[in-house]
Formats: sequence, C-alpha cells, structure tokens
Amino acid sequence: MSEIRATTISDAAGTGPITLTGQYAAKAWVNFNGTGTVAIRQSGNVSSLTDHGTGDYTVNFSNAFADANYASLFSCGDSSTNPSLFSSSCVNVNASSVRTESSVTSGGNVDIPNNYGVSQGDLA
Repeated sequence: MSEIRATTISDAAGTGPITLTGQYAAKAWVNFNGTGTVAIRQSGNVSSLTDHGTGDYTVNFSNAFADANYASLFSCGDSSTNPSLFSSSCVNVNASSVRTESSVTSGGNVDIPNNYGVSQGDLA
C-alpha cells in the first residue's frame, strides 16, 4: 500500500495551494457572529455576509457554484442557553449565495451568536 505525506500541495506554478474542484470536499464554509454587528469569524470561499434583519443572513461566495444544485447545511447555537432550542434553514439558494435564517424552534427568527455553514457542489 502506498502512502503520500505532505505539508502543502502547491499549484503547478508553485505559488499557492491547489484549488479543490473535483473532490468531494466543502467548497465554501463560514463561522459568523449573528448578534450585534454581524461579522464573519472565519471562512473559506466566502466574500461577505449580508444582514437582512433578525436572524436573516445571506452568505456571498467568492467563487460561485456552477448552478443552484449544490448542498448547504447551516446550524446555530448559543452557549448560554439550550442549543436544541434553535434551528437554521436555507431559504434561498443561487449560484453566488445562500440565504439562511436562524430561528427558535417554537417559531420566529432570532439573532444567534454562533452560526456555522458549509456548502458542497461543483464550482463554476
């Protein structure tokens, strides 16, 4: 059996890491604060975040997907309360962004401090 070990896999020019395009890996991900001044903490292939109001956000991609037929999964929580009281859902998906809402399971959108999202599919 063969084994490959590497710290970094560079592009053909040797100037940077390779771009994942054909592999089954997340093509975009985000961790953001959804309270107060909404802000991205860390992300990959995410250019910005739009706050539409209470618990309503759009995640904008740096590199668009080939079409809207990719998969996105979002979750949210508040460490000071029971995280099972909250849920996230994707309400609008297009090639360049995904809109998500954070809500209380009993109904209604709420601002949640901890929001996480990941998207998989083919990039354009």
